[in-house]
Amino acid sequence: MDKLFIISQCHQQQTDAISAGVLLAIQLDLLPEIMAYNYESFSGDAYYNPRIAGAARVQILADNKTRVQHLLSKLDADDVTFTNIWCKNLSEHACEHVHPDEYAMMLKSIHESAHFLPMDWQLIRHTKVPLMLLSNNPLNQTKSILMAVDLGSNKPSKQALNRAVIAQAHKLAASTGHDLHLGFVIRLPKILRDMDLVNSRTLIKDAYQQHRQVIEEIGLDKDHVHILAGDADMCLFELSCRLQAKYLVIGARQRQGLLGAVIGNTAESILARIRSNVLVVPHRGED
Repeated sequence: MDKLFIISQCHQQQTDAISAGVLLAIQLDLLPEIMAYNYESFSGDAYYNPRIAGAARVQILADNKTRVQHLLSKLDADDVTFTNIWCKNLSEHACEHVHPDEYAMMLKSIHESAHFLPMDWQLIRHTKVPLMLLSNNPLNQTKSILMAVDLGSNKPSKQALNRAVIAQAHKLAASTGHDLHLGFVIRLPKILRDMDLVNSRTLIKDAYQQHRQVIEEIGLDKDHVHILAGDADMCLFELSCRLQAKYLVIGARQRQGLLGAVIGNTAESILARIRSNVLVVPHRGED
């Protein structure tokens, strides 16, 4: 059975990743595995005295172990695999540990927006499996899932990412019983909208006709397909709020080299404001 890798961080998360992860693992028929990460930067006597720092480290690990064990007991999940470690670079450790041949998904609570980078950014850029990021400011959510698909691209890498997003979204919908919606954003710069140089309603109407066959193949009702024109991150945010979506499934292109370090993508920019849980589906590619 494939595993769900649950990242737990003591005092560094608002949403209870363990409870949410164990429940999602049951829904997806995955085996939950918890990695409880601990790390503190010491100062003063603890910084200069290895003995004091070592004692503090032992106490922090012991307190967190007790906390997780108590929570698992309340969930009646004492048999869940649980590892308690001291680790400074969480993202590097998690991405090296979690391989697609053993794990189906990784789950973590999103940090407050002021602390979003660099840990979550690094996880998105380097994860080898789909990454579920739990919102710490959820809406009064309904049983709905929104998947973001780029219907307008002919690039093989984007089409492959579309297929991966659709597959993950269908799997999540089937496991949870939630309604599935599709969102496609025609990128239209604000200056063109403000100057009325382009009729966005005509663009949207034409897009429905142009992509009708692909939409039918995906197998959704017409009222569950939403085509919008504007900035991708804002449009998807507003649509997810309107649908009160519990999950947003979105792809992330993991560019390599300097390009990957300086160019972001919609998956990253939307996390600063999103109020749904976000399932990031990775794809490694240059274009």
